[in-house]
Amino acid sequence: MNKTTIVIIIYIIGLIFGALVLNIWSADTNVFKGLLGLGWTALLLIGLFFAEKHEKN
Repeated sequence: MNKTTIVIIIYIIGLIFGALVLNIWSADTNVFKGLLGLGWTALLLIGLFFAEKHEKN
């Protein structure tokens, strides 16, 4: 399994955790929950960048 697939699987597990435990997608939203989701997606993009960079080497 390559690093890109591992990063995506970790992202999906984090989304499921956020949805079920932290109630990020509930009707009662606030700025913190939005920034938490945005930050998690930013970490995905950074992880994908570095995974692709290391696969090329």
